[in-house]
Amino acid sequence: MNLDELKSKHYGEKGNPKRDNLEKGYETFKIGVLLQEARKKSGLTQQELADKVGTTKSYISKIENNVKEARISTLQKIVELGLGGVLELNIKLG
Repeated sequence: MNLDELKSKHYGEKGNPKRDNLEKGYETFKIGVLLQEARKKSGLTQQELADKVGTTKSYISKIENNVKEARISTLQKIVELGLGGVLELNIKLG
């Protein structure tokens, strides 16, 4: 059984509110993990990143730990100003 089949079995098909909540939570979690990995790879602490971006250590921590969702403009600022990278988004249909 693959991951999609497992999710369908336990959370219903795509479009089911329970399944949609699971998918949304995963995307938020994934963003936090990606941000944390990039920060660590850059050799920055949460405080150092927050200082570079003009926010608080607490806010960076909340994004990394899936406590707070960040707007795309905020993520862009963190990635570009704080980490010296480029934020790329992808849209998949179907």
